[in-house]
Amino acid sequence: MSLPDEFHAIAKRVNNWGRWGADDEIGTLNLITDEVVRQAAATVRCGRRIPLALPLHRDGVQTGMIPGRVNPLHAMVQINQEVFGPGTVACSDDAVTMGLQAGTHWDALTHVSHSGRLYNGRSAHTVSAHGGAEFGGIDKVRHLVSRGVLLDVARARGVDRLEGGHAVTPEDLEAAEELAGTRVRAGDVVLVRTGQMRVYLAGDKHGYAHPSPGLSVRTPEWFHARDVAAVANDTLTFEVFPPEIDGLWLPVHALDLVEMGMLQGQNWNLEELSTACGEAGRYAFLLSAMPEPFVGATGTPVAPVAIV
Repeated sequence: MSLPDEFHAIAKRVNNWGRWGADDEIGTLNLITDEVVRQAAATVRCGRRIPLALPLHRDGVQTGMIPGRVNPLHAMVQINQEVFGPGTVACSDDAVTMGLQAGTHWDALTHVSHSGRLYNGRSAHTVSAHGGAEFGGIDKVRHLVSRGVLLDVARARGVDRLEGGHAVTPEDLEAAEELAGTRVRAGDVVLVRTGQMRVYLAGDKHGYAHPSPGLSVRTPEWFHARDVAAVANDTLTFEVFPPEIDGLWLPVHALDLVEMGMLQGQNWNLEELSTACGEAGRYAFLLSAMPEPFVGATGTPVAPVAIV
C-alpha cells in the first residue's frame, strides 16, 4: 500500500527540513537550549532518582517478530584470569550481542525512511551495510538532558492500562496534560504512559507486543505545535498496533523521524515514575537520557533516569 494523501498532507504540515540548516543532523533536539536545561534543573525538589530502563537480558521484550532484533546474549570472555601472570590481579570480562533497539532505546532519525528520503531530505541510500548511517546516526546526539513531562494517559482515563489497539489522540494528550497541571513547552521530552508495560512486567511478552495501544497518526501535529524535543513511551511499537489505518505500517515513525526530525523512544518503564508523580502531584522533572554513541547506528540502548 502506497502512502495515502492523508499521510502526505500531515507530513507537509509537520515538516522541519531546513529549519536548522541544510546540514542539521539532530532535528528537534536543537530545541533543548541552555535555558531549557537550566529551567529543567529547577524542577528537582527532592532529588529522588527513578530509573526508566528495562533490565537487559536474553528473555527481554523481543519475540522474534522483527528480524535481527535479538534480545541481549551475554557471555563471559574471561573469568578471574590473571592476564599479567600468576599471582597478579585477576580480571573478568564480558561480551554481548544484541539488537540496539532490543530493549529500552532511542530510535535515531535514520531508523526509518519513506519515499527514498530521510530527515532533512537526505537520501535513504546514505544508510549502508558497511558504514551504517552516514548522516543522522545516533552518535550525532552528543547529549540529551532536558525537562521531562509525563503524560499519563492511562491515569487520566481512569485505568491502569489502555486497551490493546487504543490509538492515543491529541485529546488524550491534552487530558493527561491537564492531569499533570503543566503545559508541555518547547524543548520538553514527553513520556507517554499507556500502561502497556504492565503486561510485559507480568510475564506476557507476546501480549505486550500485540495488540498494543500507542500513538495515533494525529499526534505528530500536536508534538510539532508544542515544539517537543523528543517523545518516548512504554510500548514495543510506539504507535498503535495493529495500525489504525488498515495496511499503513509505521506512519507515526515516518512523520516523527523523517518529516519532523524528532527522536522517539520505546520500551520505557514508566510505572514507578507514574506512581511517584501521582503521589507528589508533579509530572515534570529533570530527565537524563543519554544515547550510547555507536557511530553510524540507527538506534541505541538507553538507561534514562528521571530526577524529581
